Amino acid sequence: MANTSTGLRIRPAQLDDVPAVIALDEEVTGLAKPGYWGDMFERFGDRRRGQRFFLVAEREGRVEGFVIGETRAWEFGSPPCGWIFAIQVRPKGRLKGVGTQLFNAICDRFRKTGVVSVRTMLARDNTTILSFFRSQGMMAGPFIELETTLEGGSPP
Repeated sequence: MANTSTGLRIRPAQLDDVPAVIALDEEVTGLAKPGYWGDMFERFGDRRRGQRFFLVAEREGRVEGFVIGETRAWEFGSPPCGWIFAIQVRPKGRLKGVGTQLFNAICDRFRKTGVVSVRTMLARDNTTILSFFRSQGMMAGPFIELETTLEGGSPP
């Protein structure tokens, strides 16, 4: 899927994209997580299509952003829905439609699996991503996240 006006192309991630995803995530978060992103590619990459999606936004051979998600069914009594686990856009590419194109591309794939709703989870203090998802029409859903610290552990 290409946007000819911007030269941006949304496509399934390939193994060759993983180093660029690692670098982009590190640029934004300040943390290098190569093992994590390698695992995410194994779980959601090109061999896992159908219900799982790892898409990249590419312009002139450079990864400008990515989104990862899957269709899940009946967790917590919920009918099937799409879940977005990660979305990231190069900081200089923000507010230029890259995130919206990635969001729309994964939603198109979710629709093809037969779902009619999309969910995600994010940190309350991540105002950037919260604003982005709200701009896409997302709002608080019907579930509340609960957590506890296990004995002997320290809270994050």
